[in-house]
Amino acid sequence: MKKHLNTLYITSDDAYLHKERETFVVEVNNEKVFQAPIHSIENIVCFGFKALSPSLMAFCAENNVGISYLLENGKFLARVYGAQKGNVLLRKAQYAISDDEFLSLAIARPIIAAKVFNYRSLLLRHQRNHPDNCPDAVILSADTMGRRLKNIQECQSLDELRGYEGECASHYFGVLSHLITSQQDDFEFNQRTKRPPLDPANALLSFLYAILVNDVRSALETVGLDPQVGFLHQIRSGRPSLALDVMEEFRAYLGDRIMLNLINLKQVSKKDFIIRESGEVRMSDDARKALLTAYQKRKQEEITHPFLGEKMTIGLLPHVQAQLLARYIRGDIENYPPFYLK
Repeated sequence: MKKHLNTLYITSDDAYLHKERETFVVEVNNEKVFQAPIHSIENIVCFGFKALSPSLMAFCAENNVGISYLLENGKFLARVYGAQKGNVLLRKAQYAISDDEFLSLAIARPIIAAKVFNYRSLLLRHQRNHPDNCPDAVILSADTMGRRLKNIQECQSLDELRGYEGECASHYFGVLSHLITSQQDDFEFNQRTKRPPLDPANALLSFLYAILVNDVRSALETVGLDPQVGFLHQIRSGRPSLALDVMEEFRAYLGDRIMLNLINLKQVSKKDFIIRESGEVRMSDDARKALLTAYQKRKQEEITHPFLGEKMTIGLLPHVQAQLLARYIRGDIENYPPFYLK
């Protein structure tokens, strides 16, 4: 099993990263602000183009440590790669499946079933925690998604699957505002808005999804799969289609729940967001730091994997699912087992 390693997020505009003996070092204004063993970091994510020393970049390239550059809102810009060491036979099998709708459907169907199941689990969790004041709309949406799970498992085309996915997402996001139990006036959520996010809750979600897809992308590359070639999301230049596929399993667990906790526990507030003239809502530095801290803390928590029955940190889940997907594509297991929220 792959050792669980951490991601180093660099948000300061004045940061400079370099290698000092067997450690990573981050300096701001020529002062050392962070130092960690080189083998404790798996990914470096920079918000904006930060300065990295040549020796550090060489080490990352040689040791499969990913370096990603994102905009302040989390939008992906670029990724620095070392020599590609992916298994060419595994990738050939992946490409063959992607070209065949029936074979693609065999992977996409359980992924979307898990996504809808996990959405529904979040609504049912709210219902259990608030039995006396859970709105009828939440209960009805959970019931509808429960019925749609059977349709998803029996659908016969990718277009049909996308239709059920879209319907369930509409029901889910239509009642997500009811799961915000504090600061309701400051964090209204009427619908999912992406490009750009038009309210603070959507800004949090978009940022969380951006760093989550980056983690999934790195996990897929580690096992030798091509993150650009998916089975549900259509192939498009520059789009990490497979990473977006696998990410679907984790949206509720590693995205939405963190967003809700940040708001409901008052770890962020209205003052942590900036509204631009275009209507786009951006997060402040304090909000980004609070979110990244919560995300990293969440990744350190332990769960028992629903398929493997093994205890592991939550941050290891994308790596485990990437390994299971690779095993399925190679023909080592009969079905791909997605991640289900317990």
